Amino acid sequence: MTLDFLGNLQRSHKLGELRASDAGSTVILMGWVNRRRDHGDLIFLDLRDRTGITQVVFDKSDSIEAHLKAETSRPEFVVAVRGKVRERGEGLKNPKMDTGDIEVVAEECWLLNEAKTPPFPIADDAPITNEEVRLKYRYLDLRRPELQKNFVLRHKVARAIREYLSDNDFLEVETPLLTRSTPEGARDYLVPSRVHAGEFYALPQSPQIFKQILMIGGFDRYFQIARCFRDEDLRADRQPDFTQIDLEMTFPQQETIFGVAEGFLRAAFKVAGITLPEGSFLKMSYDEAIQKYGIDKPDMRLPAMVNLSDVLTPELRVTLKIDPTLPVYGFTIPRVGELSGSARKALLAEVRTSFGESGLDLLDVARLRTAEQFAPLAEEIGAKLNAEQVVFNGESLTTDDLIIVVTPKPETPHAWNYDTLWIPKRVGQLRLDLAKKYADKHGLFAQTGTAADFKFLWVTDFPMYEWNEEHKRWDAAHHPFTSPHEEDIKSGALYNDKGAVRALAYDIVLNGTELGSGSIRIHRQDVQAEIFRSLGMSDEEAKERFGFFLDALEYGTPPHGGIALGLDRIVMILAGASSLREVIAFPKTAKAIDLMVDAPSPANEVQLRELNLRIVHKS
Repeated sequence: MTLDFLGNLQRSHKLGELRASDAGSTVILMGWVNRRRDHGDLIFLDLRDRTGITQVVFDKSDSIEAHLKAETSRPEFVVAVRGKVRERGEGLKNPKMDTGDIEVVAEECWLLNEAKTPPFPIADDAPITNEEVRLKYRYLDLRRPELQKNFVLRHKVARAIREYLSDNDFLEVETPLLTRSTPEGARDYLVPSRVHAGEFYALPQSPQIFKQILMIGGFDRYFQIARCFRDEDLRADRQPDFTQIDLEMTFPQQETIFGVAEGFLRAAFKVAGITLPEGSFLKMSYDEAIQKYGIDKPDMRLPAMVNLSDVLTPELRVTLKIDPTLPVYGFTIPRVGELSGSARKALLAEVRTSFGESGLDLLDVARLRTAEQFAPLAEEIGAKLNAEQVVFNGESLTTDDLIIVVTPKPETPHAWNYDTLWIPKRVGQLRLDLAKKYADKHGLFAQTGTAADFKFLWVTDFPMYEWNEEHKRWDAAHHPFTSPHEEDIKSGALYNDKGAVRALAYDIVLNGTELGSGSIRIHRQDVQAEIFRSLGMSDEEAKERFGFFLDALEYGTPPHGGIALGLDRIVMILAGASSLREVIAFPKTAKAIDLMVDAPSPANEVQLRELNLRIVHKS
């Protein structure tokens, strides 16, 4: 096969642009062969680029040479065509295509490149189940319209956010990718220095210290769509390198930062055709989120759980054989429908696996209202759940809703002094597991493409510290540059009762997914030094690792704070994708491997010598 050169040929239109109004025009089109249909003297090629598809007709009677090249073409060949646009006849138009009213009658054709048969069909809409093959041949996967649509959306979202922040007086400033290791809660990726033997840079987990330095430097309002790196175990919503919308500002209250974040989220959602309602997003403290939902990133599409302990009188506990020392929690899973006897037994076994035998385990609404053995509880529990839970989609409980009532028992003695919320956390996890179990079958999380599908929530007042049982110490729950509540400094709790200290930290949550987190920062050197000490860091170690920052805090540092939201997660949700890999151009697998370029890969001996390194394998 003889291939053609492009030469001076230039395309006149992209493949999604032509309409009936272009009929009669001579055009030059270029793209990939999406499909080929051979009817002998007539051959149809559907040409594709990222804007769409145009049907091209090759009539042997018009051009034998063009027809021969079309006959030679196969899917994913790269071709150029010169031809005349004509309107399709009645009954031949394709309403499913933007260009479905027209076709191009080919006069000339150039074969610019051939293609091997792809390992998966690119023209088909059917999902490709083998993700490893998709990632290995990512350059082919990216041609699929579904992924191209995702990346058009990503571009528009990023542009809308950038424009919103720029219009609100934020300056975009780039910060270094080669820096020093700082405590951010995950492992750093380290980069050995060639010119400083035995020393390493770290790739930033976030631009945290640099954006604080920018505030000290007087920039007032900073943002960056920043690349960040974390060496941690991966999940569907995590990648080792990711992109976050990072911002910082001086003299803010928490509400100031909330307003900015809500503003650019509204701008981002608007480009996806979703107008979020005006007004502030819901807010809830960390303690309230755990008590009502058992998790610090509640999915507000689900009803809250309710502590029913005070409903059960001592007499009822005896009757129902419920330990008087155990709490009782109830929650509702909407739209479950009537359970069969076998399904009920399986669900009961699942609950008992989580919480042990407990006398009162699970009920559905119909049984709660009618079963004689629960008559003493029916009115009280039903009323309490109806009164205190979040109403689901504006509707009260129905007989299709499942009520779960559990009396959790501790599996092992627990460090009660350090986590008094462990019981609602366990119940909350069961609640989420059951909701996910019934979600697809019963349309629990069905998306309608409207603003009502998206339930935003600010979670505030996180614990400043979390107890590390393994090392018997307090660790920073957020990062060590987060400011404690002023009241907890003034009261002495910072020094005497770390478990009670609240951080001026906040997360923004959407439908149970954490989009981002931030905090008001420490702007006083004495407080920052005390936080380092409280984390077991000596003054000497703090000086060695953060001396430049501690010094900077002594030169008139203004109060400041900020937030960082995951751009990848925002786009994933807007695209309705199940994984970040659907909205990141070149993602890694769950084992942090890039299958396309086969990374990570070994370094050769010359490289290792230059870096003063040698590999020692674990025995």
